[in-house]
Amino acid sequence: MGITKTAHFTDDQNQLALQLKALAHPARIAILEFLLKTESCICGDIVNELPLSQATVSQHLKELKNAGIIKGTIEGNAICYCIDHDHFNQLTHQMNLINEQLMKKNNQCC
Repeated sequence: MGITKTAHFTDDQNQLALQLKALAHPARIAILEFLLKTESCICGDIVNELPLSQATVSQHLKELKNAGIIKGTIEGNAICYCIDHDHFNQLTHQMNLINEQLMKKNNQCC
């Protein structure tokens, strides 16, 4: 088993990789789209929208939350989730920086 090399990269690089990895699943994209449509919701509402079990949806929510893409607050016996605007803006900013560098290359590629 190999040793992780994340210490060799910047905090921004590690954070971006974590967020993009969390987004790299169609169920998580569907969750984000649902949250965008409803602003916030209870986990049970998300389960009704996806063809997945409660446990699977909960695991996807956990991954999104660990990456800082969503946040949740406890309301009684349920957790209400919404998109974490600050972290999502950081993700967008990092992707825009990459896009700006790409645009400067003017399609000059091998």
